[in-house]
Amino acid sequence: MERAKLLAAIIENAIDGIITIDERGIIENINPAALRLFGFEEREELIGKNVSVLMPEPDRTKHDSYLENYHTTGKMKIIGIGREVNGLKQDGSTFPFRLGVSEVKFSDKRIYTGFIHDLSQAKEDELKIKSYTEELESKIKERTQDLIQTISELETAKDVVSEMFHKEKELNQLKTRFVSMASHEFRTPLSSIQLSASLIEKYSSKNDAASIEKHTGKIKNAINNLTTILNDFLSHEKLEAGKVEPNATVFNIVAFAEEITEEMQLITKQDQLIVYQHQGTSAEVYLDSNLLKNSIINLISNAIKYSGENTMIQFNTILDPQNLIIEVKDNGIGIPASEMEHLFEAFFRAYNIGDIPGTGLGLHIVKRYVHLMNGTVVCESQEQNGTTFTLTFPINP
Repeated sequence: MERAKLLAAIIENAIDGIITIDERGIIENINPAALRLFGFEEREELIGKNVSVLMPEPDRTKHDSYLENYHTTGKMKIIGIGREVNGLKQDGSTFPFRLGVSEVKFSDKRIYTGFIHDLSQAKEDELKIKSYTEELESKIKERTQDLIQTISELETAKDVVSEMFHKEKELNQLKTRFVSMASHEFRTPLSSIQLSASLIEKYSSKNDAASIEKHTGKIKNAINNLTTILNDFLSHEKLEAGKVEPNATVFNIVAFAEEITEEMQLITKQDQLIVYQHQGTSAEVYLDSNLLKNSIINLISNAIKYSGENTMIQFNTILDPQNLIIEVKDNGIGIPASEMEHLFEAFFRAYNIGDIPGTGLGLHIVKRYVHLMNGTVVCESQEQNGTTFTLTFPINP
């Protein structure tokens, strides 16, 4: 008797809900915790009713068949196993709980006891944790994207700074080369002018006309060199500042080339000869004549300068339906193979030029001018065996 009272006290005061049903599913007893979980106040509201009234669909309709299948087959689906299910409260709302069912057999009947552990708070906490996890994942993803973007921006900034540093280094090298070259190239003709002027003064008192004429020629030559240097600097500065734009017109390439040949023949060395030839059935082209003239004059000047006396310089124009091709070929000192890759760089001069004056800007300017006119420039050279420059311009309809 005391044991029965103790067991009843334990059931009445249990935290989890406890419900007992018979083998037909009729509620025989329910403890206060279960009443509270399902929203009821009195046992009488549920005792004698089928336990399915505490179940939402589809379990409500199928519950009796669950018991019948168990009684028929003996196969347990929840008894002695336990699972998560939903319960139906008196107000129509549902809640999750963990259901464990045990079976007690008496001589004349079976009793099933259901142990109900409310999972509402656990599920709510689980949802909160899931929400926090998703939010955290979203923030991590966002921060990761921000970090990736920041790293990308840093890499870009690094590349920009590196490029700026490289350009600054190149600029400093160009400045050094310019100062060194300008100092030498200006000093040489100025010294020649000063010396020749002094000698002219000396020879004038002796009425030595031949010597005076000789040194007057040297002064003119030195001034011409200075003018060439200054023109190269001016052209380079305009190109760097983006102030050079091609202005194409239609002109006769043969008459144009013959005029250049005549002008350049006046400054050739002793017994040097410029031979001009044209190939093609037409002669009209559409290009910037000023840029083209400067380019050709630069190439022929180099051919004169780097070739010896009593040599021939070939100047050819070829006009076909697709291209205008201009060739300047000499038999001069040539360009070392190891220097070819730097040929068109500003202020570059090959090691084999010796004391031949120059700025190292001419070919750089030629390439820039040719590219402005959508053309290409190619150089073929062998040391001591001459050089050929080929300019190619597409013919536009």
